Amino acid sequence: MLSSCRWCSSGIFPNEKIRNIGISAHIDSGKTTLTERILFYTGKIAEMHEVKGKDGIGAVMDSMELERQRGITIQSAATYTMWKDTNINIIDTPGHVDFTIEVERSLRVLDGAILVLCAVGGVQCQTMTVNKQMKRYNVPFLTFINKLDRMGSNPNRAIQQLRTKLKQNAAFIQIPMGLEGQLRGVIDLIEEKAMYFDGDFGQIVKYDDIPPEFRAESSDRRQELIECVANSDEKLGELFLEEKIPTVTDLKLAVRRATLSKTFTPVLVGSALKNKGVQPLLDAVLAYLPNPSEVQNYALLNQKNNPEKSRILLGYSRDDSLPFLGLAFKLEAGRFGQLTYVRVYQGMLKKGSYIYNTRTQKKTRVQRFAHMHADKLEDVDEVYAGDICAFFGIDCASGDTFTEKDNTDLSMEPIHVPDPVVSITMKPVNKNDDRFSKGINRFVREDPTFRVHFDTESKETIVSGMGELHLEIYAQVSIMFILGMMQSYSCRAGLLARKSSCSSMGDSGVRLQGNGPSFKKIKASCESDVLCRKQRCFETLQYLSARSHCTYGCKEDVKHKKNLAIHWK
Repeated sequence: MLSSCRWCSSGIFPNEKIRNIGISAHIDSGKTTLTERILFYTGKIAEMHEVKGKDGIGAVMDSMELERQRGITIQSAATYTMWKDTNINIIDTPGHVDFTIEVERSLRVLDGAILVLCAVGGVQCQTMTVNKQMKRYNVPFLTFINKLDRMGSNPNRAIQQLRTKLKQNAAFIQIPMGLEGQLRGVIDLIEEKAMYFDGDFGQIVKYDDIPPEFRAESSDRRQELIECVANSDEKLGELFLEEKIPTVTDLKLAVRRATLSKTFTPVLVGSALKNKGVQPLLDAVLAYLPNPSEVQNYALLNQKNNPEKSRILLGYSRDDSLPFLGLAFKLEAGRFGQLTYVRVYQGMLKKGSYIYNTRTQKKTRVQRFAHMHADKLEDVDEVYAGDICAFFGIDCASGDTFTEKDNTDLSMEPIHVPDPVVSITMKPVNKNDDRFSKGINRFVREDPTFRVHFDTESKETIVSGMGELHLEIYAQVSIMFILGMMQSYSCRAGLLARKSSCSSMGDSGVRLQGNGPSFKKIKASCESDVLCRKQRCFETLQYLSARSHCTYGCKEDVKHKKNLAIHWK
């Protein structure tokens, strides 16, 4: 299976055999669990692991240590797989509002998406945010109502909220056979077949006639589906007015046309955790979401004598007949060095070719690029229009456009970057040591919503982000980053978050300092009025303690602050 994925990703298959999709939802709706099942059923991974499983391994797409520790997705992760001879590039995005930039830049480069709803929670606050982001970038999407096995699940309420809160013309193309502990399978309303998922992991899909107790509901829901699609699709609307019964092919084509025009939202159901409904969702991705040639992408023509920028429609042919053009949508510094995630919109690029950054007008040679699978990679020699890949060692910023020399006056439409909402102060232990500032500058380059400026009045460095969790994650990443610098450069560095522009956030901080070449100390303090912050801080230091074979201690002062210290020897 891996070799076939490589063959497809290298540009051999036409656009019709490619899908670029994202999986988005409110936090804890089951996005990462769903992605894990998709990778398992398509043969990309040999075994499945849960986000908070007892084995402690965690899901493949949660490759960051903090993601495994907390059980949440912090950064978007890219992968690719094959399903029925079609290459699917997938980006799993975070559900927490603090990491909304990850969703923004992912949807900017994707052709379609899956919106996951919890069958219990339905449409929630971040669901509405994701819906706005999809509208901003004109991304058609399917809806998957997940967690039908949970107590209190109600898919009818979820689809009603989809219609009222998100203003979507939505209808079921599947309905469940039972709910909660009685979930047996799903019914395909278009094919009018019942689907069962047998085997230890639901990998065997069996089709059968619809059980008698579900036939009346299936008939009513199918008629509702036809009416909703007929309101959006002219051809099916004509059949409906003539009172003709559409064939299965007629209905499938009508659903596809309406979905691509973003006038209809197909709704599928299942339970990723219980291994039900995932394979039909993959079939729906192939049947109803667009391939790269079905999406119109534009570049902006920057003319020196004309302040108004004209839009140019880009070609989608997967060959070198048109000049190369790509958009850098994400930067990441990890164990492979500096990676730049790029969506190729036009032309092709070979390894060793030169590209031009239209913002800096600098020429760069691409020595290496690869397709990503979470924290693993597969080198390729060339990439084509419609591919998503990672460049190595490119000096750029998120949102930069790469072209050939003849097209340096072109640029892609920018990524929307929301303004930060929370600010704290940071203070290095040694003001003359610039290594800490280099680490902070790295975060700024990778995350456009993480911003830093120096306050001339207070003489302090102000760090701003999208929320408490956003800055807390960077504080923990800073600890690990600084520890690595101290071990590499024998320097002293520190981080102290002392106040916030948001009063409810409370005073909090982390300080690192060195006392001699073989002794290091970390302190983290939290106000006792934010109990969860105490617990998170304590868990973080416990985690660092276990990793470094050190001891930790706690004491409480007269101001009810919790002071935690770790000592390395």
